[in-house]
Amino acid sequence: MTPRARPLPALIAALALIAAALLGAACGGDGDDSADTESSVSLSDCTPEQLETLKQGTLTVATDKPAFPPYFEDDDPTNGRGFESAVAYAIAEALSFKSSDVEWVVEPFNSSYAPGPKDFDFDVNQISITPKRAEQVDFSSTYYTANQALVAAKGSDASKATSLEDLSDTTIGVQIGTTSLDAVEQEIDPSTEPRVFNDSNDVVTALKQGQVDAVVVDLPTALFLTAVQVPDGKIVGQFEAPGGDQWGALLEQDSPLTGCVSAAIDELRSSGELDAIEQKWMSEAAGAPKLD
Repeated sequence: MTPRARPLPALIAALALIAAALLGAACGGDGDDSADTESSVSLSDCTPEQLETLKQGTLTVATDKPAFPPYFEDDDPTNGRGFESAVAYAIAEALSFKSSDVEWVVEPFNSSYAPGPKDFDFDVNQISITPKRAEQVDFSSTYYTANQALVAAKGSDASKATSLEDLSDTTIGVQIGTTSLDAVEQEIDPSTEPRVFNDSNDVVTALKQGQVDAVVVDLPTALFLTAVQVPDGKIVGQFEAPGGDQWGALLEQDSPLTGCVSAAIDELRSSGELDAIEQKWMSEAAGAPKLD
């Protein structure tokens, strides 16, 4: 299916808003250590008949619009294609809802974590779990922890790497004070000291001007960079590193559904289904293979 055309300025503006929210993911100290705590609720107590959803028998799920790949495909959350669309329908299935029982609504990113009543049961929109946000809304168990990613110019030697070992002689640019810098030093350990820049714009400029062979940022930011800021850049691959940004389903504060949504995500993780969804949409479809 061909994605619907969108006006370029609107696309770039919307992507910029997403990137602004995601760039903080690379900074240390923002994560909520409680995010991986498993729910004590049993899924047997989480059937549609028992759940206090916004509409009885319906699961109302929110995300922003436009909805971009690889999180949503064709700007259509209802098709089940894209990482977060697939996750939402997997949660619904774990809670015994049919796909036809899922209703999507639009919720702007910045208003999703504002305090107050919500017109949805949960929201999936690349929303980072942070202590400040958790004072105003509920978060489920983590459904995604952002990996680090290496971006290089297409056709360069660095762009041909297939493992972390292949990057040992690569001059890498990275932003100071970020988990990305820690990842370069701990996971890649290049023979040349990484070049450290004060902010993300300087990192991008260094890559564009050839001051570095490649840059390391978190994967969601890498997707933005290659889509908008460095169109001739390539995501060489992604790799795991401590301190990755964590995303959770967002719910109204003290929602009666929080424990059940967490229980569903915990089950998806333990069964391997969550990993399979991530592999399909955040690795294969996003063109970001794993680097070991």
